[in-house]
Amino acid sequence: MIRILLTNDDGIHSDGLTQVEAALKAVGDVYVVAPASEMSGASHSLTLARPLRIRQIDERHWTVDGTPTDCVTLALHKILPAEARPHICVSGINHGGNLGDDATYSGTVAGALEATIFGVPGLAFSLVTRERFDFTHAAAFAAQVVRRVIKEGLPEGALLNINLPPGAIKGVRVTRQGVKNARPIISEHIDPRGKAYYWIGEEYFEGECEEDTDFYAVRHGLVSVTPMRSDMTNYQELAALAEWNTDDATPAPVCAVEDEPVERA
Repeated sequence: MIRILLTNDDGIHSDGLTQVEAALKAVGDVYVVAPASEMSGASHSLTLARPLRIRQIDERHWTVDGTPTDCVTLALHKILPAEARPHICVSGINHGGNLGDDATYSGTVAGALEATIFGVPGLAFSLVTRERFDFTHAAAFAAQVVRRVIKEGLPEGALLNINLPPGAIKGVRVTRQGVKNARPIISEHIDPRGKAYYWIGEEYFEGECEEDTDFYAVRHGLVSVTPMRSDMTNYQELAALAEWNTDDATPAPVCAVEDEPVERA
């Protein structure tokens, strides 16, 4: 029987999580380990400065008062017994897109990424809309993708960041990560004690996007499938930086300064 680990960054009570779980139950055994509260924008953060608490709801559901990365780490190394180790990890379905640069901030993507680090294929699903979240088609599509990945496999260490436009599935494109056209908006307010606090947001601008990007696919009503991995090496720069290589174990400092006597009072 296929075993599926399900997590997200919107929290255990998210509609996206609930609906994709229902769809995945037709594919295999689903184990849900999700944050106790919303952790959007948590990225690939691991909680190290405080202890974490796990709460078991029933034999298939647990919450963690931490990030999606915490959830997957604890699921694979503490919560699930060895005989229940999942064949695949699904993260989502997120309320809103994780396109372009936003994928680096995404707790949804990070949950899938963390699974790949421990040898479990990861799939991140996001519904690209800001209103009227209907996960019906996205959840059904997620189940199809899980079946296909289980059958065909993924390269070791690979995850798929999948962004779906709302509504019925009209087509799929394998894409690269695009570049968002936005600027930060920082809103300043005063709390009841007279101290300032700040709320970070963004203003997005409509712009041209290249045809092979995730932005282009979703803008044209297609599902975007972007393969990613934890290896952040910029391979194009390896040759350009080759002159930095040296066999000297103790290279001289860039700027050598002779020691000067120090006068003591």
